[in-house]
Amino acid sequence: MTAPHDRTAVDLRDRLRAGETGPEELTAHYLDRIAAGNEALGAFVTVTPDLARARAAALAATGPDDTAVLWGLPTGDKDLTDRAGVPTGFGSRAFAGAHRYVPEVSSDVTQVLDAAGVVSLGKTAAPELGFPSYTESLAGPPARNPWDRTRGTGGSSGGAAAAVAAGLLPVAPGSDGGGSIRIPAAACGLVGLKPSRGLLPAGGGTDSLGGLVVHGPLARTTADAALLLEGLLPRAADGTVDHPRTLRTAAGPRGSYLDAAQRGQTPDGRRALHVGVSTFSAWEGAYDIVLGPEARTALDVAADTLAELGHAVDDAGPWDPDPGYAPAFRTLWMAGAAAVPFDDPERLGLLEPLTRWLVERGRAVPARALVEAVGALAAFERTMVARVSRYDAVLLPGMAMTPRPLGWYDAADPERNFAQQCEYTPYTSMINVCGLPAIAVPVHWTDPDDAAPAGLPMGVQLVGRPGGEHTLLALAAQLEDRLRWADRRPPVW
Repeated sequence: MTAPHDRTAVDLRDRLRAGETGPEELTAHYLDRIAAGNEALGAFVTVTPDLARARAAALAATGPDDTAVLWGLPTGDKDLTDRAGVPTGFGSRAFAGAHRYVPEVSSDVTQVLDAAGVVSLGKTAAPELGFPSYTESLAGPPARNPWDRTRGTGGSSGGAAAAVAAGLLPVAPGSDGGGSIRIPAAACGLVGLKPSRGLLPAGGGTDSLGGLVVHGPLARTTADAALLLEGLLPRAADGTVDHPRTLRTAAGPRGSYLDAAQRGQTPDGRRALHVGVSTFSAWEGAYDIVLGPEARTALDVAADTLAELGHAVDDAGPWDPDPGYAPAFRTLWMAGAAAVPFDDPERLGLLEPLTRWLVERGRAVPARALVEAVGALAAFERTMVARVSRYDAVLLPGMAMTPRPLGWYDAADPERNFAQQCEYTPYTSMINVCGLPAIAVPVHWTDPDDAAPAGLPMGVQLVGRPGGEHTLLALAAQLEDRLRWADRRPPVW
C-alpha cells in the first residue's frame, strides 16, 4: 500500500475529494512524519498538533468545498507570516522570550490558504527576518538539507523546502524577495515558483519595498506547485479565479495553471517554444561571480533536454552588465531592513551581526539615495524585461555552486557574508527586481559520496515574460516528464 507521503499532492487532493482518505487521516500521518524526522532536519520551528487536528476535524465535518481547491491538504506556514494564536518568531532572538510575538490576526496570505482549505501543521523555519539566503538562525537549529545533513537548505524558505523534500509535508508556501523560494528549491531538489509581481492579491509584491517580495509554492512536482499556486488565488462563489490579472478559469479545466503543468502545454495549445540560454548575472563586476562545474552541468542538461524535446534553444548572447545594479540593490535591501519595528538598543543587540548591520546601514540611507536606487533598478527592470521578452522563456542557472556546507557563511563579518550570498546565488535577485515569473527545477544530481549517498541536487531557473506562469509550468512539466526528478528520494525519506 502506497503511503500518503509517497503520493503527489494532486493525488492526495483527488483522494480527499473521492473520500478515499480524509483530512484527519492525512493530518495524523504528516504529524507522525514530523515527530519522527524534524529533530534531524530543523524544518519546523513550531508544530501545532492540537490546532491541526481541530482544523482537520472541522473540515471533515463539513465535507469538500468546490471553491476550496486545497481542501484537507496538510501544509505549514513560513515563520515570517502570521497565524492568529501561533507565535511568529521571524527566525530571531529579538522575537523570543520577553519579546515573544503572538498575533491576533493572520496574515493575508494565511487567510487565502485557509480559504483554500489547508490544514496548517505549524511554522517552518526561516532565517532572521528573512534577509539571508541561508536558514541558519541563532534562534534555533539550522535547517538541514535532506540530501546531505551537513549542508544547508538555502533560504529564506529553507524550513519549508526541507519539510517538502523529506516528505514531512506534501507542499509548502514560501516567500521570495531575492530568490527565497528558488534557492531552497534548487538546493533541495524541488520545484519552486516565484510568480509575477501583482499576480497574487495577497503576497503579490505590490506592498513590499521595490516590489521585491512575492509568495509562491514549493513542491516535489510541477503539477503540485501549480496546484498550490491555484490555492493562492482567491476564488468567487462559482469556483472561478476572482482576480483581474489572472485567467478567469475554474480549477482543473483547460487554461488553469494545473492544466498547463499536467498537459505540458500552454493554454493556446503550444508545446514547442523559443528558449534563450544565459549565464548573465547582474552582480557581475561587483563580486567574484563564477559558475561552478556542477551548476554548468545542470544548465547544459536542461538546455540539451529542452532541445531534444523540440524547443528552439538559442544562446541569448552576451548581456552588458549594469554597474548601477549592485549599489542600487544593496541600498534598497538595507532600506528594507530599516523598518525593523523596534528601536530599543538592548533588543537591537539581540539581532545577528548581518541583520544588525543591514538595519544600521538601512537607517542611515538618505531619502535621495533611496529614490535614486529605486530609479536605477527601474531602468534595469525595463532593460531586463525587454531581453527576456524576446523569448518564451530564458534558462538561467539556479545557483553558482553546490548547496553550501552548514557554517560556510561568515557569521562575524557582514560585508563578507553579503558577498558570499551574492556569489552563491547571483542569478535570482535580479528577477525580483524585474517582477518576472521564474520557476526553479532540479535537473541534475552530483556524484554520490559518503555524506550524500544519493548525490546533491542542482537546479536551474526558467524565467518568463510578465504573466508567463503557464509557459513556465508547461516547460517544467516537459522537463520533469523526461528527467523524472520526482522519482528520486533523499536518504532521510
